Amino acid sequence: MSPPNSATSSPARVHARIVADATVRLWGLSPRERLVRLLRRAGVAHVGDAAEPVPAGASILLVRGDWVYDDRVVAALVRTPNVLLRVTGDGGPCVVAAHVPATLAARAREVVGDGASPDLPGVAVEEPASLASASQVQLRKLERPFVRQARPEQRRELEDRLFTGAYKGVTDLVTKWAWPVPARWVTALCVAGGLRPNHVTLLGLALVVVAGLAFAAGERGWGLAAAWLMTFLDTVDGKLARVTVTSSRVGHWLDHGVDLIHPPLWYLAWGIGLGTFEPGVPGLSLAATLWLIVVGYVVGRLVEGAFHLIAPFSIFLWRHFDSYSRLITARRNPNLIWLTAATLLGRPDLGLLAVAAWTTLSSLVLLVRLAMAARTRQATGPLRSWLVDAPQDSPAPSLAARIFATSADR
Repeated sequence: MSPPNSATSSPARVHARIVADATVRLWGLSPRERLVRLLRRAGVAHVGDAAEPVPAGASILLVRGDWVYDDRVVAALVRTPNVLLRVTGDGGPCVVAAHVPATLAARAREVVGDGASPDLPGVAVEEPASLASASQVQLRKLERPFVRQARPEQRRELEDRLFTGAYKGVTDLVTKWAWPVPARWVTALCVAGGLRPNHVTLLGLALVVVAGLAFAAGERGWGLAAAWLMTFLDTVDGKLARVTVTSSRVGHWLDHGVDLIHPPLWYLAWGIGLGTFEPGVPGLSLAATLWLIVVGYVVGRLVEGAFHLIAPFSIFLWRHFDSYSRLITARRNPNLIWLTAATLLGRPDLGLLAVAAWTTLSSLVLLVRLAMAARTRQATGPLRSWLVDAPQDSPAPSLAARIFATSADR
């Protein structure tokens, strides 16, 4: 949701100045350090202390460094001129940030630093929920933006809030319900040990190779152990990057590149490592089964990419049905469940058959949904995600909103 003044500001012209700091450290960072990283990520090149002058003609963004900010709030502050950000703290409502012209810098310092009356000419007063949207397309979830006071006695609560904010809403059932608690523990260990997200990603890449080699050698137990550990670390590296604001372009491409390429290679390796293939389906050979998997996987990925040509969001965010289907669609983790179950039953060949069948069915569903979306766009205009239209404060939210919103919001 945009504030009343709909103009936007170029981050290059914004000079950010930080007022105050807090002693508490959250995920290894002070609130001020975290704020600086968020401002840099939002494109602000000039970040300094409140006393530093601001060039004439520029705009100044004053932010209290003893509060913790949702990254969406910081990004909205950077791009929105003539706005004050007001939140409710322990002492009642207070202004924690201001983005104003340089001519109003002195007055804004009084408002933000000393709690003076927030009455500035031509400047709107906004709250986090009106400044930034609750729907997050990138993380596929509903989550109201937050700003919290950085108090030492609330360190664990604040760290939990930041970790929850880093988690995707619409994802597979393993990532959504099995990994959050252990991922938080391991993320904390990584922070304590000084590990960076790219370190975790590289370890995950090594496990991709180990799992593939084990599958090809018929060592399915060891291969599944390596594969499941890799999928877990794939969750950890993203959360570590977000809570410490240390994501990089190289890490992003490495992480997503590995995720895109390795699943079909695992299935091929699984087929190579099978001693026998007797699925009980007349005429179905191992080669045909592997072709079904590879073609189905490629088709599914192409459909997901094609959907972005008709809508600025993932196909899994279009309707409730699509978000539900993402929980179980034939991606890596649901397919690993098939392979693990079949191995435990002593029929790894049936696991590969299940992956082929599930991949084919999932891709067919995606093709149908793409066709329906294209027809809807042609008939009614631009598509909208259900996340955008979901009521933020409904007393009786839908099942989808309860599942795909974070626990801190509902």
